[in-house]
Amino acid sequence: ADGMQPEKLLFIAERTFPEYRRSEIKTTLEIFYRRFFSQQFKRSCAPDGVRIFDISLSPRGGLSMPSDAFSTAFLKALK
Repeated sequence: ADGMQPEKLLFIAERTFPEYRRSEIKTTLEIFYRRFFSQQFKRSCAPDGVRIFDISLSPRGGLSMPSDAFSTAFLKALK
């Protein structure tokens, strides 16, 4: 979501899906964040390191997220 904070994503989701209650959207986002961060190591094909160049040779666009990132901050922001 282009580096979007969880609060903004929740706000947009509420406007996009008015048929769902806020609590349902929050629960879905919490599940997504937990699963996404816990499975990040599978998407890391190279060791973590600094990015030196502006270009990336990765076929997926060069996602620069550490494999040991935690969902704690995102889940805390949703509360």
